[in-house]
Amino acid sequence: MQKLNQPVFHLNGCVTEEQQQFFRKRGLIQFKNFVSKETVQIFVDEIKIVQDYLLRREIKIVNGIPLKFGTDVDGCPLIQRIAFASQYSDILSRFVQSDRIKTLIKLLEPYEGRISENEKDGLVVNHFINIEKGAFSQMGWHTDSPRDIFHGSRILPMLNVGLHLNDCPMSNGGLRVLPGTHNKGWFTLFFKKRYYTDKKPDPNETGLDIEAGDLTVHDGRIWHRVHQSPNIGEASRRRVMYIPVITGKYRPKNSESSMPLYHKLDQFINFSGRSKKKEK
Repeated sequence: MQKLNQPVFHLNGCVTEEQQQFFRKRGLIQFKNFVSKETVQIFVDEIKIVQDYLLRREIKIVNGIPLKFGTDVDGCPLIQRIAFASQYSDILSRFVQSDRIKTLIKLLEPYEGRISENEKDGLVVNHFINIEKGAFSQMGWHTDSPRDIFHGSRILPMLNVGLHLNDCPMSNGGLRVLPGTHNKGWFTLFFKKRYYTDKKPDPNETGLDIEAGDLTVHDGRIWHRVHQSPNIGEASRRRVMYIPVITGKYRPKNSESSMPLYHKLDQFINFSGRSKKKEK
């Protein structure tokens, strides 16, 4: 595995032509120190408030999207994937709709994009931790774009913008991508890997050395996965907030929205996997 070979990019007011060209070629870009460590802590604290609210109200589905539940290192309940998190927080909502985030829409040119705070899965908070009997410590190979089909749309250009809330060098697992696979056509998009069930390293994959406060942007068509941390417990903790930037018809979600088929399939796969482990 290699490290993503890119200059040290910062977002200083606008996306530069160099940054745009790099992204178009690779399908992934990393912006260092997008927010300060103090801001990271504000977001961590706010996510904890959102999680406590959801647990207290026993909310398991938000706008048709199921939450993923697990256990923290201290044995307390943990929500490992929160959809539409900004719906429960003014602080998170202001960040999602901030001018700095909207600046990233330029990476979608020549298409017109928008921040989809109330569409798809909204602001998603992923919380990976590697503990005994843990259910969400990694994520298999996938692309994001085919989800459009399950939303009743053709596949459209999109970005996934991730703000990282923990330090995560490549040695601690984290994001892995196959650079350039975002522009290889339909066959690669659908058949390069077995969606989600294939979690094996690829000899051509690239990793990132990430610090808390860094921001990554990947094209929705690029193949990527989340590698499991070799560490156990607190040292394996990785939290990321993902903001989708999309194109096409406006399709907001609400409490009456049905669960997309791909989430039903994900629940079935996870249930089957847990059943097999119990049998062993």
